[in-house]
Amino acid sequence: MITEEKRKVLELFTQGRKLYKLMDFQEAQKFFGEALKVDQSDGPSKVYYLRCKHYVENPPAEDWDGVFVMKTK
Repeated sequence: MITEEKRKVLELFTQGRKLYKLMDFQEAQKFFGEALKVDQSDGPSKVYYLRCKHYVENPPAEDWDGVFVMKTK
């Protein structure tokens, strides 16, 4: 059974992913941040929150295919 907390995280994450795919990184980051307020340990939300932060500062090309290329370790 899924908890109400996890259900909320999943809803927020799903909205964030939709915006992420549309390259609306600022709005997507807000949803991932809200998910992390509900569950600080949610790994996927942390990853996408940081990716959005990166893309806000360093926007991908217009023909971006959604793949994140890691440039540092």
